[in-house]
Amino acid sequence: MEGSPGNILRLRRLGIDTHTENMIFVRADSQVCRSEGFTASTRVEVIFEARSIIATLVVISSDLLHDGEASLSDYGFESLLVQEGDLVTIEHLRPIRSFSHVRAKMFDRKFNERALQEIVSDIIKGFYSHIEIAAFVTACSGDNLALDEVIYLTKAMIESGSRLSWHKPLIIDKHCIGGLPGNRTTPIVVPIIAAAGLTIPKTSSRAITSPAGTADVIETMTPVNLTLDEIQKVVQQEGGCMVWGGTVKLSPADDVIIYVEKALDVDSPGQMIASVLSKKAAAGSTHTIIDIPVGETAKVRTKEEAFLLEYYLRAVGLSIGMEVEVLITDGSQPVGRGIGPALEALDVLSVLRNEPDAPKDLKDRALKIAGLMLETASVAEKGKGYAQAQEILESGAALAKFYSICHAQGGFKEPVTAPLRHNIPAQANGFITKIDNRKLAKIAKLAGAPTSPGAGILFKAPIGTEVQQGQPLLTIYAETQGELTYALEYLNSVRDVIQIAPEV
Repeated sequence: MEGSPGNILRLRRLGIDTHTENMIFVRADSQVCRSEGFTASTRVEVIFEARSIIATLVVISSDLLHDGEASLSDYGFESLLVQEGDLVTIEHLRPIRSFSHVRAKMFDRKFNERALQEIVSDIIKGFYSHIEIAAFVTACSGDNLALDEVIYLTKAMIESGSRLSWHKPLIIDKHCIGGLPGNRTTPIVVPIIAAAGLTIPKTSSRAITSPAGTADVIETMTPVNLTLDEIQKVVQQEGGCMVWGGTVKLSPADDVIIYVEKALDVDSPGQMIASVLSKKAAAGSTHTIIDIPVGETAKVRTKEEAFLLEYYLRAVGLSIGMEVEVLITDGSQPVGRGIGPALEALDVLSVLRNEPDAPKDLKDRALKIAGLMLETASVAEKGKGYAQAQEILESGAALAKFYSICHAQGGFKEPVTAPLRHNIPAQANGFITKIDNRKLAKIAKLAGAPTSPGAGILFKAPIGTEVQQGQPLLTIYAETQGELTYALEYLNSVRDVIQIAPEV
């Protein structure tokens, strides 16, 4: 490093995970900090050859780094495509012009189409720190986005990433708004629809704050990290796929925005609509079925909220050339028995295999969605879609197609649950009257889901069930005793996770 300019530093890898934020670590006494006036949390440009990223500066006051060294977060190494030992240049970041639109929105000025295109473009380029994205999320939260702004945001997100094209007049997809543990209909619906001869390129998300995302569940049975070329090959061969959308950069700005939105626990309807429909459009869908569960502890609390959401979804879909149908469903309790990747996958397989004790609510919900999709695609007559979907499922055709899709994606394996189990008994005789979905989901997360795919909850007490004192209401699964203890401590600290009314 002798004789090198002070703003050129040699990279050393420290192995620091910051999820999706680029960060650079530099010694406090380094020449770059002294001469350039860089301080902690300064946003800087990090340059390697012809590539660059924007990163947040973290100042190190110990001997973790040597003189002339810097380190990037793991995400920074991946973003800049550099290795340990490479030389990088650190420079001042020019002001982010698009952030003026965010500031204007804070003072009640509306976004125009160009403003949202510039904001989304700068987020993709990494110009926005998580703090600045949080400001954008907050400015858009609640009912702060009008319909035209939601349309502009959706279009900007579509244009920001890759797009799939299938050269067919009808490509169908589905999505659930979420907030309901165990509502894992996708791995049942996809093979039914594909077996009916339709095309369904299903990309799904991983969990951020829930015990399982659809991609996490499917990954316990088959690989989901496919490239664009691999997705196209699977869909052309089988008519459908079940993959994680994060690897193929469909609406990539959305992935970053969702991460910050969940961390803030801010759930903006406008951003959610843009998120869902931009990814469907980027995947090449022409028709989409949206499942909106409604319940006191679901994401959507009232029918009135659901109807307003339906109006917006249809209107935004129309603006981007997509037909959207909405199914409003019961969100008062979990669907199926499993909460957590492997446990939910076992529910899915029991339905696909037509096992006698398969969860009836999961089967019914999947058939309603698949039936509406068949009717929307004019494969089934109006009112006959459910029966046609049921026939495909119960004949074994859906299971055969499921296995074919799995093998095309890299093979099938049986899900494996975690080894430690603990039953939670009923404290009294009576009937189950109410369930807190959010508290159940938190118990499953504290038990290790989805990081430990086999962890979670086996739920045994749906609303209306008559129980006796001492009868197990749920079983907690965990990989380690520490995680099991953590989940039990939380359960013992809260009330009314499962409410029991005494027998009359």
